Amino acid sequence: MDVVLNLLFSSPIGLLSLFTILFIIGMAITLMVWYKRKMNNPEE
Repeated sequence: MDVVLNLLFSSPIGLLSLFTILFIIGMAITLMVWYKRKMNNPEE
């Protein structure tokens, strides 16, 4: 497990993968909040 975490945090490809995963999770949360607001406010 230490080798995997070392590769994830030390290599450029690992950091790019980590950034991509965090970006997709953040985008999913943002879209969920935005869609919920749109569904609760039908007059717009």
